[in-house]
Order: sequence, then structure tokens, then C-alpha cells
Amino acid sequence: MHPFTRLPDLALRSHGGAVVAASDESFADKECLIRPERPVFRAETFGSKGQVYDGWETRRRREPGHDWALVRLGIPGVIRGVVIDTAWFKGNYPPYASVEAAEVTGHPSPAELAEAAWEEIVPRSALNGDAEHHFEVAAGGRHTHVRLNTFPDGGIARLRVHGEARPDLPVYDGLGLDLAALANGGLVTACSDEFYSSPNHVLAPGLARHQGEGWETARRRGAGNDWLVIRLAGRGLIRLAEIDTTNLLHNAPGWVSLTGLDGGRETELLPKTRLQPDTPHRFRLRHAEPVGQVRVDIYPDGGLARVRLHGVLA
Repeated sequence: MHPFTRLPDLALRSHGGAVVAASDESFADKECLIRPERPVFRAETFGSKGQVYDGWETRRRREPGHDWALVRLGIPGVIRGVVIDTAWFKGNYPPYASVEAAEVTGHPSPAELAEAAWEEIVPRSALNGDAEHHFEVAAGGRHTHVRLNTFPDGGIARLRVHGEARPDLPVYDGLGLDLAALANGGLVTACSDEFYSSPNHVLAPGLARHQGEGWETARRRGAGNDWLVIRLAGRGLIRLAEIDTTNLLHNAPGWVSLTGLDGGRETELLPKTRLQPDTPHRFRLRHAEPVGQVRVDIYPDGGLARVRLHGVLA
């Protein structure tokens, strides 16, 4: 696993991403590029456009030029790495691809995006069929959109854009927000165990549709307990904690506690408290000093679907 893939996929459809335009999608839809699930394939499943592919596929280009797709990131941020996946495209993948990124304020149309100042973050690179291609990104600026270019044509199954969220937090001035949410800049920075799934799942938007969309640890056989540390969107006062065990029927933790961390200072936010399986729990919190991180301890092990920490920025 490349280190950058541990960071959230900023383009994911379930994170609010969208493929807003493409030069062509004659054989397979552009929206497939940012689906959260892995690509699938069934041989000899032919439709009116030919073999059905779980990806974006353009026609055979007979004139000069190349194909492209414009993606609006669901979570604006600093891009650390890109994955271009040609899964199942074996005789119809592009031999080369590149990726550009731009920061555009407001709600631009595809025509306005075409006039944006684009920065190349992945240079034109060779691709193989039916393979994942990982590209580290050195650019350090904030971006809101990416453009995938394929040379000259062909099919891409998935585009993953991993990075660190940099949302527009000033829009929340005077308002409360979920200080832990990925979309607001929250991030799991440490974790005791992620045997079954990534701990960052607990900060994802929306509700977990099934057990795999939460965080679940291996069964603990020794002493101690499992835990994760959340870096908040900013230092703040948390007034409501939501600990959701939805879909975790026989592997929910027995108890949970929350500890605020700020420099060398620790603040008990929620003492060790009993949890129920398959249940959204809500706890009002009262603390006087802002915190920058929160450690979530679960006892002794198990899984959580979501963690929400609602409050105000300090």
C-alpha cells in the first residue's frame, strides 16, 4: 500500500465528488470513475454500446487530439497522490495519461472550468492494462477540481485522488459544525488497529450503508483496548458527540470514552460509557477549554460506523 492511499479520496462520489464533463463517453459512463466500490466485470455482457464495462470508456479516436474528464472534488484539499486504475481494460486502455488540478471558487460551469489555470500534477505517463498506477504528487496548493487526460482514447475504471482536506471554514463563522468530519478537515492520525477497514471511514459523510463502511478491529485477545485519534478541523469546543454503531450487531464495542488532547493537556470529554449494538448514540459534552484532537477509546475492541463531534471553532 502506498502511504498516500491512507489519506481520504477527495474525489469519491460518496464524499460529494462529481464528474462534471468529459470529451466523450461513447462506450461507458464518465460517472463510473469515482464510484466508491472496486470495479467489477462480467464477460460477454453486451449492450447496445458493446461489452459493458464498469468504468469510463471513449470511442476509438480517428482524428488528432486526446480525451479528458473533469472531476469536481467532493472535498477540496491538498492532493498527495493519484491512482489511475485500468481494471478489466485489457485491449482498450489508453497507453498514456496525465492529471491536472485547479482551484476555482464558487460553483463553476464546465465552460468556466475550461478557462481555469490548470497545473499539471501527474505528467504524461505510460499505463498498462488491467492495473493500478500510483503517482505521488508534489504540488502543495489547495485544489477544487482535477482533469484526467487520456492519450489518445480508451477506458479507465477508477480515478482516486488522495489528499488532505482544506475546506472553506470561514463560511461557518458564528455557526456550529462537525469538527471531526472529513469534509471539514478532520482526519484520523493514529489508530491501534485497522484489520478490517480504515478508521477514516468513521469521519465520512452520510450514514454507513453496511458494516464495511465503518471501522472494525480484529478480535483482541490480550489486555488493553483499541483506540483512534482524530485531528479536528480546528481547535474547538465540542458540545455534542455522536457515536454510531449502526450495522455492527455482534461486534460493537461494549463501551466508549472520549479524551480531548491539546498540546500536552488532556481533558476528559466523555467517561467510559456503555454502548448498544446497531445504535446511534448522542452525548452532550461540557468542557471549558478548546481541544485540537480527540482520542476515541473503545473497550475492548469492535467497530464504529461513524463518529461526529459537533461544536464551534475556538
